[in-house]
Amino acid sequence: MIKSIAILTGGGDCPGLNAVIRGVVRAAILKRGWQVVGILNGFDGLIDGPQTVPLDLASVRGILQRGGTILGTSNRGNPFRYPVQQKGTTELLDVSQRVVDNFRKTGADALVVVGGDGTLKIARRLNDMGVPVVGVPKTIDNDLCGTDVTFGYNTAVGIVTEALDRLHTTAESHHRAIVVEVMGRDAGWIALESGIAGSADVILLPEIPFHIDHVCDHIGKRRENGRRFHIVVVAEGAVPIGGHKVVQISADQNCGMERLGGIGQQVANAIQARQGIETRTVVLGHLQRGGTPSSFDRILGSRFGVKAVELIEKGYFGMMVALSGREVVVAEIDMAVESLNLVNPQGSLVHTAEALGIMVGR
Repeated sequence: MIKSIAILTGGGDCPGLNAVIRGVVRAAILKRGWQVVGILNGFDGLIDGPQTVPLDLASVRGILQRGGTILGTSNRGNPFRYPVQQKGTTELLDVSQRVVDNFRKTGADALVVVGGDGTLKIARRLNDMGVPVVGVPKTIDNDLCGTDVTFGYNTAVGIVTEALDRLHTTAESHHRAIVVEVMGRDAGWIALESGIAGSADVILLPEIPFHIDHVCDHIGKRRENGRRFHIVVVAEGAVPIGGHKVVQISADQNCGMERLGGIGQQVANAIQARQGIETRTVVLGHLQRGGTPSSFDRILGSRFGVKAVELIEKGYFGMMVALSGREVVVAEIDMAVESLNLVNPQGSLVHTAEALGIMVGR
């Protein structure tokens, strides 16, 4: 018999997280009379805690249109590899049993975990340790398998598209090339869809290693045809043929996760040096994941939250919600964590880009 449930949000913030929280709270209270507890700051709230806040109807009022997450999050709260400073060095410790114990102290009968592949991997392992978990997939990169799309992605594509629209006018006015670096560690969905929507001239993806000579030649041919400005969209994980991802901070320095960034500037330097055209770089960074969620992401987040409560009611633990076609369904968490949803280099979306005259680096 379920009487109380808990919810936490892990990993990077994402437009639509508050819609999920609101959906869980309203579905649990209005229809079932359950209590809801919010875990603060991701898994950190169960490592150092428990740190909780009661969630009632009043606490989720007015949050549907807000970005971020009212519960807070943490990128470093992996209880199976938790960084602890000891004698001047950082050691990674397994504190997962502490998480299990602190979850039980909350009095909740089940836990909704909202996050990407890293967060859901943790959720799966905690479920195996006896914490009844239901997952909600989340990422602006849209790189999770098992669901047709993740909430947050639609908003991110819209933000990048608007930025490209604005950059077109300044690039045209000053006769420049502008390279726009966007998020996309392994999957180039944001770069590809926003690049098509924003009328980019070049799109570089992690899935298609690019030849910088081909990129520069494409810019040169455009100049020969009288085009005096150029827009290049580059995913942060894009790599030149025979090269490597550009890393700002190594995995050892960042708790096991590389921080990418800089490939846009490298591409811009090459274009300016080889084509003699003034080239600027714009790194959109966290603008893509912040701010007001789109109507699509508000609806999808709400549906995911409601469905998560239904899965708890039915005892579908170790599972997650997912979008299949137009329906929200149940799927195995394993589907989201065993492999990534990557752009197919031979797929119809890439074919569409190339048919429109967009260079994809090959």
